[in-house]
Amino acid sequence: MEFHEIYWLLVNAFDITLFVVSAITVVYILIFSIASLFKKHFDIPKAKQQNRFAIIIPSYRGDEYIESTVKAILAQNYPQRLFDITVVSDHMDEMTNIRLAQYPITLLVPNFKYSTKAKSMQFAMANLPEFKIYDAVVILAHNSLVESDFLERVNDAYETAGTKALQMHRVSRNRSDSISNLGAIFEEINNSIFRQGHINLGLSAALCNTGMVFDFSWFEENVKKLKTAWDNKELEALLLKEKIHIDYFNDIYVYDEKTHDLKDFNKQRGKSMDTQYYTFFKNLKHLIPALLSRRWDFAEKIFQWLLLPKVPLMAIIAFMSILLPFIYLTLAIKWWVLGAVVLFAFALAVPDYLVDEKWNKSFAMAPVIMIMSAFNIFKVHPGRKKYVNVNKEKNIYK
Repeated sequence: MEFHEIYWLLVNAFDITLFVVSAITVVYILIFSIASLFKKHFDIPKAKQQNRFAIIIPSYRGDEYIESTVKAILAQNYPQRLFDITVVSDHMDEMTNIRLAQYPITLLVPNFKYSTKAKSMQFAMANLPEFKIYDAVVILAHNSLVESDFLERVNDAYETAGTKALQMHRVSRNRSDSISNLGAIFEEINNSIFRQGHINLGLSAALCNTGMVFDFSWFEENVKKLKTAWDNKELEALLLKEKIHIDYFNDIYVYDEKTHDLKDFNKQRGKSMDTQYYTFFKNLKHLIPALLSRRWDFAEKIFQWLLLPKVPLMAIIAFMSILLPFIYLTLAIKWWVLGAVVLFAFALAVPDYLVDEKWNKSFAMAPVIMIMSAFNIFKVHPGRKKYVNVNKEKNIYK
C-alpha cells in the first residue's frame, strides 16, 4: 500500500470515527430538545398536609453569598416550626460564622483537611437533632436564592410527585457579562435537555447541585454511601438502581450565582466532564443488568454519561469544519450540516427570556470562550485521580 493510500485511509478513519461519535450525541440532544418544548406540571395541586423539611446548605468558602441564602430561607411564608436550616461552614471566615450564629439556624463548623460537598452533607445529617422527625431534606448551594413561597411550593410538589427525589429549576441570578450570560445559557440548555425533555418522555431528570429534594429516610441511609466528590451523579446512580424516579418541576425556581471568571468557567466545565466520565466507567458494569431488569432510567443514564459534553462537542465540530476544507472539501459538508443541527437543537433548548440584547454579545463571544475552554479544560482540571476518594481529594465545591 502506497503512502497516499495509507494517508487517506487514516484521514477517513479519523473523520468517520469522530463524526459518528459526534452525530450520536447531536441526535440525542435534538430528541430531548424537541421533547422539552412540551410543558409538564402546569398546575401543582395544593398539598393536603404540610411536611417537615431539613434544609442543608453546604458552604465551602461561601462568605460572600451565604447570609443572603439564609435570609431567603428564613423569609419563607411556610410555618417556621416545620423547617430547620443547617449550614455547614467549611473554611469560612470567623466573622462570617459569628454573623451566621445570630440567625435561628444550626451552624456546624467541621474541620475537614480536604473538603467535599458529600462530606458536608454527611456531617450535617449526622448532627441533626435526634428528637426531631423530618419528612424530606432540601439541599441548597451557598449562593442560591429562593422566593418566599419556595417551601410551600416544594411541599405541594413533593406530595404531587409521589417519588423520593425531586429537582427544582436552577436559573442564573446574574448575567452581567459574557461569561455569566453564557453560563446562564448553558444552565437552561441543561434544564431543557436533561430535565424537562427527559421528564416529558417519561425518564428521570438529572440532578444538579442545588434545589434537590429527597425523602428524608432514603437520604439519611444513602448519603453515607457517597464516596467521591461527585455527589449529584452518585445520588442519581443510587436512586436509579432502586428504580426511584427523579421528578423535575420547571416552575419552582432556585436562583444561582454564575461565575464571571473564565478560569472558573473552565474549571466548572472540566469538573463536569470529569464527573460524567468517571461516573460512566464506574457504572458501566451495571448497564446489562439494568437492561435485563428493565431499569430503563438507569440504562439511559449510563448511555447519557457516555456522550460528549457540550464544550468538547462544539470544539470538535468547529475544528473539523475548519480543517477538512483544506484537506478535501466534500469531507467537511457533513460537519457543516451537523453543526447546523446542533445549533438548531441548542436554540430550541434556550428559553425566550435569554434571547435579548445580551444574547448577541454572548453569541459573538461564544466561539472564543468555547475554544479557550477546550484548550484549557484539562489544564485547569487535570484529571480525576485526585478526586476519586473523599479522603484524598482537594477542595472542589465549585
